[in-house]
Amino acid sequence: MSKSHMLITVQTAPVAELAGRIAGIIETARKRIQSVVDHEMVRAYWEIGREIVEDEQQGEQRAEYGKALIENLAKELTATHGKGFTASNLLAMRRFYLNFPIQHALRAELSWTHYRQLLKIEEPQKRSFYEIESANCNWSTRELDRQMNSMLFERLALSLDKDGVMALAREGQVMREPVDMVKDPYVLEFLGIPQSELLYEKELETALLEHLQKFLLELGKGFSFVARQKRITLDGDHFFIDLVFYNYILKCFVLIDLKIGKLSHQDMGQMQMYVNYYTREMMNEGDNPPIGILLCETKSDAVVRYTLPEGDKQIFASRYKLYLPTEDELRAELTRDRKLIKQHHDSE
Repeated sequence: MSKSHMLITVQTAPVAELAGRIAGIIETARKRIQSVVDHEMVRAYWEIGREIVEDEQQGEQRAEYGKALIENLAKELTATHGKGFTASNLLAMRRFYLNFPIQHALRAELSWTHYRQLLKIEEPQKRSFYEIESANCNWSTRELDRQMNSMLFERLALSLDKDGVMALAREGQVMREPVDMVKDPYVLEFLGIPQSELLYEKELETALLEHLQKFLLELGKGFSFVARQKRITLDGDHFFIDLVFYNYILKCFVLIDLKIGKLSHQDMGQMQMYVNYYTREMMNEGDNPPIGILLCETKSDAVVRYTLPEGDKQIFASRYKLYLPTEDELRAELTRDRKLIKQHHDSE
């Protein structure tokens, strides 16, 4: 082998590594530039919306005037600036200004497409929640759409009082205690499992791990995967926890057991044993007590209430949905659950 050939071979690896690092720098810069461009366009659309509203306020206070203004403006701007300034887009910019009147409060992390999605939400509290969560969790517009369709706000607000709902809208999801983390139901439509298909717990577990990133998004903030089929041995008997996670916000282990069909009191007793074991044997210094979630197809609220010790804050039973329910279906279910919670509180 010639010296020149050896030199080329030796230098190839360092050059490839250097090129890879430089490519990373270029890609990061491009993303930053795109983010700046996106935010400046959001600000521009807000300014356009303000100009339209202020012109309407100075003009005739009639619907016909506003409609004619938008249509004429769309023709003028399309002729001079091309596509993107249709009447429907200009109306969206107008709504944008009216619904987000404080420009410096706009989130730099969100694109115009995010805000177009948010404008579909009529209720200010709900809209504020999704804006905060989209920015804090770095949701794509596709993920924002999914969370809106799965009624995340309503699922989190289910067990909250009026002040709690106001805080949820003002601050987004803030996890201070275990109940803040738990949803009911969990929506698992991303698994792609037909609702009518005969399903076994092992298959559901495998499907969740194959879609782990999406499952982590559905679980919420701060989750990291720890183990699958975690074995516990007590006096020679082996027990297996389906899934183990750690939540770095609440600083605790989260144990999840999957149950096909209806939840039983035996299932809850077993989860109590798992939680007790982790409390006594697995907690590290600085950890908070572990949380157990039984993820089931159906449950009896009475069985849950009378099986668990009164005031228990470590074990939860939540249903899962293998499909994305319609808004009417999910709203009816959440309304029913809210009534049950109220009846329980009234009876105490």
